[in-house]
Amino acid sequence: MSDLIELFEYESTSVGLTQRQVQRLAALGKGAVTVEPAGQADQYSITAQNMVGTLVVDDLRVLIRPKIRPENLFLLLEVGLDEKAWRQEAFDYAKKADLLPSVIAFYARTLETTLARGLLRSYRPEEDRLIALRGRIDIAGQFRQAGIRVPVACRFDEYTSDIAENRYLKAATRLALRVPGVASEDRQRLLREVVSLEDVANIHVEPDELDRIAFTRLNAHYQPALRLAQLLLANLTLADQLGKRAASSFLVDMNQLFEDFVMQRLRRALRGRLEVASQLRTYLATRNQVPVRPDLVFRRQGQEVYVADIKYKLTDDARARTADYYQLLAYTTALDLPEGVLIYCMADGGEPESTITVRHAGKLLHTLAINLSGSPTEVAEEIAKAAIWINQRAQTIHPSITPVRRKPAA
Repeated sequence: MSDLIELFEYESTSVGLTQRQVQRLAALGKGAVTVEPAGQADQYSITAQNMVGTLVVDDLRVLIRPKIRPENLFLLLEVGLDEKAWRQEAFDYAKKADLLPSVIAFYARTLETTLARGLLRSYRPEEDRLIALRGRIDIAGQFRQAGIRVPVACRFDEYTSDIAENRYLKAATRLALRVPGVASEDRQRLLREVVSLEDVANIHVEPDELDRIAFTRLNAHYQPALRLAQLLLANLTLADQLGKRAASSFLVDMNQLFEDFVMQRLRRALRGRLEVASQLRTYLATRNQVPVRPDLVFRRQGQEVYVADIKYKLTDDARARTADYYQLLAYTTALDLPEGVLIYCMADGGEPESTITVRHAGKLLHTLAINLSGSPTEVAEEIAKAAIWINQRAQTIHPSITPVRRKPAA
């Protein structure tokens, strides 16, 4: 029985598995792999799905690699750093095939650089009972202790490093330190930063708490480290204690990664020309029935002017794309738009027709393919071209809605 299986996305292989491994893979590997009998005793076909990384089940490790270049996988993480920042980690990942150590190394170096600029501090509202007045009296709290003058119930703002950004980073750092097999230099980096964060509370944080942090010029330099922290908190599962070997599962959804990357890059490229909304809820039927959520809706002056759906996997099978056209047609109908676009990743397979016209409806369904086989610079150029194309199409079908021209800075 093999204890290490290496696959690329959507690739299949036949391996020998125990019944326990089959059951555990079926339970823990949902979304990452499918397991089916291969026709021989104890032989099963494992097929990788849309997740990449490491899946650990007892003594079995499944390494799933992306079909795109390693450096472009780090590009899709969209942490806001130049490609030189992850060059070493991409090289290491290309050699070792295990994504988790490379991501932790990237996080450790990014965190070290971030905190070297100084620990972020801010004012946090506090309530406490103090001997001496601080801030302002908490009237309601003071009245709850009738007849007692001290301690005084106070409300004040504490200037502290124990804030949401630092709590988030500390939670991710402590989690990363619990991963076995982290390189010693990366572990040392993480330990030093835990010391830097010693005044920050050790509390549990949820990955989506990052979405509630507003970024300004004061905390913008924290953003790359926080994005990587979210990646660890959302996708890392600590070692399976039933196995003989220490290892951790770490799986990244490539569909979601590609969708978020395209959304962020288009939002940045179209700033000042089009507003880019993601997963905007609308309805296909009258009386707010049959809800639909397009991946991207483009607005100008509050009006929807274009729509897009994002698909990571581009297959050779035209039938697999038929459902995508149905979906886009529903979005254009629900938003009363004459056309829309499917944005594909050319990680594999062939390129579909660039435009089809829907019979009897006259709607145009376009496709744009983002080729992830090139360098990070070439990928960025393709996104920029896609932004220009979308803006031009939106302007063509809604010529009366002109973009607001900003006055040049004095």
